[in-house]
Amino acid sequence: MKTILVTGACGQIGSELVTKLRSLYGEDHVVATDIRVAVDNPAQGDGPYETLDVTDGKQFLEIAKKYQVDAVIHLAALLSAKAEANPQRAWHLNMTGLVNGLETARELQCQFFTPSSIAAFGPSTPQDQTPQDTIQRPNTIYGVTKVSGELLCDYYYQRFNVDTRGVRFPGLISYVTPPGGGTTDYAVEIYYHAVQHKKYTSYIAAGTKMDMMYMPDALDAIVQLMEADPTKLVHRNAFNISAMSFAPEDVAAAIRARIPEFLLTFDVDPIRQRIAESWPNSIDSRCAVDEWGFRPRYDLESMTKDMLDKLLARHRMP
Repeated sequence: MKTILVTGACGQIGSELVTKLRSLYGEDHVVATDIRVAVDNPAQGDGPYETLDVTDGKQFLEIAKKYQVDAVIHLAALLSAKAEANPQRAWHLNMTGLVNGLETARELQCQFFTPSSIAAFGPSTPQDQTPQDTIQRPNTIYGVTKVSGELLCDYYYQRFNVDTRGVRFPGLISYVTPPGGGTTDYAVEIYYHAVQHKKYTSYIAAGTKMDMMYMPDALDAIVQLMEADPTKLVHRNAFNISAMSFAPEDVAAAIRARIPEFLLTFDVDPIRQRIAESWPNSIDSRCAVDEWGFRPRYDLESMTKDMLDKLLARHRMP
């Protein structure tokens, strides 16, 4: 049975992914790591946990060797909105951490997964049904690090035969962990506010469509790609994947089907709006479907029902 090291395990994706991987492969076979220690975080659970600064290559390799890992899932990164506030820190964390992860995978000859993002696209990219292979000229530091990461992962596969794999995630929506500083965070916050306050003020303007995905589909995609037959992977890294595309008012309409009094207003943040407008309205996921069978289960309506059910149940708890 494989042993997997997860970086950024206390983040939005990592917290849930660690739990899922431990249910699949066993608690002792999933090593959760993060720079911070959060006692109540599910990533710490009953399985192995190590404090790791991914910019420390020596420590990265030592922990991977200690557990004799067969795969690295590298999630540690500074997300889009926070990255724009501190571009130098974003470059250091996102790129140095990635290189250290790739070097660890090269040294141990293990699988390596890291997510890219729809932020890897830019204003000159085709906005509707964005192709898998297209122009990528992002205008954010987060996007620049993602394009650089895609190229590095391709390079490590071609030059060193490291089994690199990855997807371009859209905005991810979860009821388990709070958002972590991304441009699409409104699509998470809106559900929390709907349950708690029956109203929400969106920092993204009406009519601004972006690709989104419910977290269970995102976790399934990671596992499915990691287990896919490598001989069928033409692209290998940075697969376009998406489950739905919507604007803030579309989410509000779906919420009103359950909470009729819900009110949506707008107070647009120019920085995050500029980022959102540089990203696609919708992307084409056919390569992921054809090469490894990607199939999301949730659309806006089914996701909204599940989100509200889970959040309402939590809200009613004493």
